[in-house]
Amino acid sequence: MAKPFGAYAKYYDLLYRDKDYERECDLIEEVFRLFSPRRPDVILDAGCGTGGHAIPLARRGYRVVGVDASEAMIAIARDKARRAGLADRLEFHVMDLRELALDRVFDACICMFAVLSYITENEDLARVLRRIREHLRPGGLFISDFWYGPAVLTIRPSVRVKIVEGDGLRVVRFARPRLDTLKHTCEVHYRLLVLRGRELVDEVEEVHVVRYFFPQELRHYLEENGFRLLRLCPFMDLNGVPSEETWNVMAIAKAV
Repeated sequence: MAKPFGAYAKYYDLLYRDKDYERECDLIEEVFRLFSPRRPDVILDAGCGTGGHAIPLARRGYRVVGVDASEAMIAIARDKARRAGLADRLEFHVMDLRELALDRVFDACICMFAVLSYITENEDLARVLRRIREHLRPGGLFISDFWYGPAVLTIRPSVRVKIVEGDGLRVVRFARPRLDTLKHTCEVHYRLLVLRGRELVDEVEEVHVVRYFFPQELRHYLEENGFRLLRLCPFMDLNGVPSEETWNVMAIAKAV
């Protein structure tokens, strides 16, 4: 089975065309206003994907450096940045977050769309957080969203089908999950059928293993690796409190 975000990357933006990146960037800027003494200038986008957050943030005047382990995703991000005329404010690198080495420091780091949940091993999680901390100025913010353990175990993942259309294509995505409560992971088997009219033009199969986190567990890893947790809240609701119904939760931390 192919590794995550290989052939899947070709259809990523189409599959998530309903994701409101602009509204999420509004939220990121609100976090900056609430928790940073000054407006960040240079932002690290850790696990940037196809640039969904990096490009709107660059349009808003930030300088953004995006890194992602998927060559296919970075190729798309670079092309989108070039077409948007933002090359002077954006740069993208193919890089595993465990090996993050950019020889510069940032005012803030975002790690969005459950990127943190793709780090499934304890040692790797600690290593990624250390690498990110090394790239942040003291007081720099770290913003991440993730799968919230209490909700995952309450709601439970289920088989889902998503159908999207665009660019003359119809993409049907089947997602079959398998929960491992001992490892705190969910193995999601994706199958994509890509049609042009009635013709099947592509078929993609990938397995994504996603980890869910519990609040004190995540606090521990952040504090052990140079951060102070400032807030846990439902994603897109800075004033809310996570519950067993909150699948996506956001962590806001500060480099100490």
